[in-house]
Amino acid sequence: MLAVIELGGNQFIVREGDVIDVKKLDKEINETITTEALLVSDEEGKETKVGTPTVEGSKVEFKVVDQFKGDKVRVFKMKSKKRYARNKGFRPHLTKIEVLSIG
Repeated sequence: MLAVIELGGNQFIVREGDVIDVKKLDKEINETITTEALLVSDEEGKETKVGTPTVEGSKVEFKVVDQFKGDKVRVFKMKSKKRYARNKGFRPHLTKIEVLSIG
């Protein structure tokens, strides 16, 4: 089974056992999360259910594995011939989650 889910304003294609990084969720490590799927399909794509906006009765369970900071992102601004240049950076807070089941 595979599903398309939405977390933190982003959509992800997930399968059982996948581990993905999403924007920070205010959950504790080893806590479980459930959400509804936007699309549910089998691996071959023969049975596909598309939701409007979510599939009725679908349930995707996750387990929070880790809370961490991602790689540094550089933000560089420059205006040519004006001697203006700014270089900033930040490390986004992320949550690593594991897909337990798709139903």
